[in-house]
Amino acid sequence: MTTSPRVLLETEILPWWEKNGVDGESGGVFTCFTNNGKRLSDDKITWSQGRWAWLCAQLHADSLAGRLTGEPSTWASRARATSAFIFEHAVLDGPVTAFRLSSKGGTPADGDAGAGSSVLADLYAALGLAGGASSLDKGDPERARWSEAAVSLLAHAERRIADRTAPSEPYPVRAGFTDAASLMLLLHVGSEIHKVTLCEETAAVVDRAMLGFFGATPGAGMWQPEHWWEFRPDSVDDCDTLLARHVTPGHLLEALWMAADACATPLPDWIPDLAVRCLELGWDTWHGGLFRYVDRFGQHTPNRPVGRLFGDDPYETLVRRTWDTKLWWVHVEAMYATRLLAGHTGRRDLKGWHDRLSEYTLKTFPSPDGQEWLQIRDRAGRPIDTVVALPVKDPFHIARALLLLNRLDGTP
Repeated sequence: MTTSPRVLLETEILPWWEKNGVDGESGGVFTCFTNNGKRLSDDKITWSQGRWAWLCAQLHADSLAGRLTGEPSTWASRARATSAFIFEHAVLDGPVTAFRLSSKGGTPADGDAGAGSSVLADLYAALGLAGGASSLDKGDPERARWSEAAVSLLAHAERRIADRTAPSEPYPVRAGFTDAASLMLLLHVGSEIHKVTLCEETAAVVDRAMLGFFGATPGAGMWQPEHWWEFRPDSVDDCDTLLARHVTPGHLLEALWMAADACATPLPDWIPDLAVRCLELGWDTWHGGLFRYVDRFGQHTPNRPVGRLFGDDPYETLVRRTWDTKLWWVHVEAMYATRLLAGHTGRRDLKGWHDRLSEYTLKTFPSPDGQEWLQIRDRAGRPIDTVVALPVKDPFHIARALLLLNRLDGTP
């Protein structure tokens, strides 16, 4: 990486969001932009509000520590305003959240707030509330209220994920399958809330999520030395399906660094090999970059996902339609994961992958005008205006990865 993460964060990413995204009136952030930055709506996706609140809290902490140049009080104010917006408008009885709100926190113009439609939104709201709470003094009553709400959302989400009743828009999980994304969010959100609350309940959520990945016995978890599952079928009869065969390289690499962050002891020695296997399966040998979805057995070139179709599953359609897109979040998560794992293990192959990913990512995604990135690309790396999950331009993954990479650099 020829330009430091700190410079990229402070000169290309944060200024764009401060100018175009920050809502200084009602709190939160606008994210309903096209890929090239044209705002389509003032609606606020709860998913994005939670991630923004957490990110602002981290920017506050790093500015306070001198790792970043920004004014700490500005980022603390944004974290708190966004958390207040979430707490007052998005958190509903259940506890669940509204998926989408108007700019001021009311029902969107189309009348559909999507109440309780996504456990993923619930978890990101909990993450944001924990972020806002972390920016407040320990004796502040708002810190206690937001922390309590975050723990409640986390606990309710975990129960529904475990008993298979949790809706997960925009990534629906078919009955008869266990998904890795929900475990990843329980792991990360639980870890972040635990840093604020230090309560036994959040520590237990993290432990159970780790158990879901590694399993109580060999072969029982979502991760194994030879391969990993994105959707693990309950029945061996469904192992031939596209849902069972497809994997998401970005998700595995993102979850691996989260596991390394959450684990008090070193990860199993086969984890670096699994990371390299993932990179080899996901890398586009013709155009460069990582595919969004690939087949976990790698039997085709290019490695498109294959397998028996149920035919009525929207997630199948998503995988088949967008498998070869090159997405911003996949690449920045892979950049951070390979750098972190290379540092932990000293493995030169992971350092090589980090360098390769950094070169591709910084050549492909940054906008030509030097402001933010064009986040969605086709297989050849050309920007495309299409919706791949949510109709948003997201402020989270790029800023988070650059912030975490900057911490590895040890500045100041």
